[in-house]
Amino acid sequence: MAQLELKIKPSPAAQHKKEAVDLAILGGGPAGLTAVIYARRAGLKTILIEKMVLGGTASTAFQIDNFPGFPDGISGIELAQRLSSQADKLGNNIIWGNATALKSKNKHFEITVDGKIVQAKAVILATGSESKRLEVPGEEKLRGRGISYCATCDGPFYKDKNIVVVGGGNGAIEEALFLTRFANKISIIHRRDELRADKVLADRAKADPKIYFFWHSAVQEIKGENKVESILIKDVQNNKTLNVLIDGVFVYIGSRPNSSIVKDLIKIDKNGFIVTDNSLQSSTPGLFAAGDVRQKSLRQVITAAADGAIAAESARKYIEETNPKTKI
Repeated sequence: MAQLELKIKPSPAAQHKKEAVDLAILGGGPAGLTAVIYARRAGLKTILIEKMVLGGTASTAFQIDNFPGFPDGISGIELAQRLSSQADKLGNNIIWGNATALKSKNKHFEITVDGKIVQAKAVILATGSESKRLEVPGEEKLRGRGISYCATCDGPFYKDKNIVVVGGGNGAIEEALFLTRFANKISIIHRRDELRADKVLADRAKADPKIYFFWHSAVQEIKGENKVESILIKDVQNNKTLNVLIDGVFVYIGSRPNSSIVKDLIKIDKNGFIVTDNSLQSSTPGLFAAGDVRQKSLRQVITAAADGAIAAESARKYIEETNPKTKI
């Protein structure tokens, strides 16, 4: 995994320094790293802006079994390392920091990153998404004290414990199966009477002796003083409630796009995902989106990588057309 660099507060002089590039890519997940690879191969002066670590959400996946070329699967962190290494060989230029503003100005873009200004002829938003919250009593209070959104990160803390997983999609079932390595019992809470996950995953979960199900059920409250102690579940068909003693809650009910930086600049859908055309350009010319942050039907590592490639190639064409003197 690419190293996590400390972000040092810039000096007053450095805060006003500007850096000019052809293409700025926000986000270092599979979409952003693939975009870097394609952009650098095309000869674009490219900068990647990342606030945490390279690999994005994919790096937290214990095992990725559906990425082509790895018949035995690959861990999320190893795939992130490989993508990062490939980008590095092409001279990857990274700014570690939090992008707080993005403006369209005189046919170019200005991005503010911890006080520093990056000027770019085109931008690719590959900022991904984050897990949705349950928004129930007790969740905010007990986050990090028995409530988790990452089984790979926190699973080992629940050895021989009883836990619940909330959700019924691929992410929820994959993580529930992973948690069987540690937990004594995993109860899956799902609003419907059938899982939304792929059949192969659903069948594996149903056959696992450690996994149980609360069908057509929803979480009403998470209880505990200093840590999770129980969870209140309601049957959505008959409205009966049940208090279940547990040690931990893992939440996988969908994602929320990290698009707030451009919400007033481009068209987004009702859920906050960026709307793009076939070239992955947004409603603002020169501003492209790739990966989980954009409106799309399938959010997987493979589609994020594909988006990164398309967005980079589209950005190259845009730069070439709008800046005829640019040599690519």
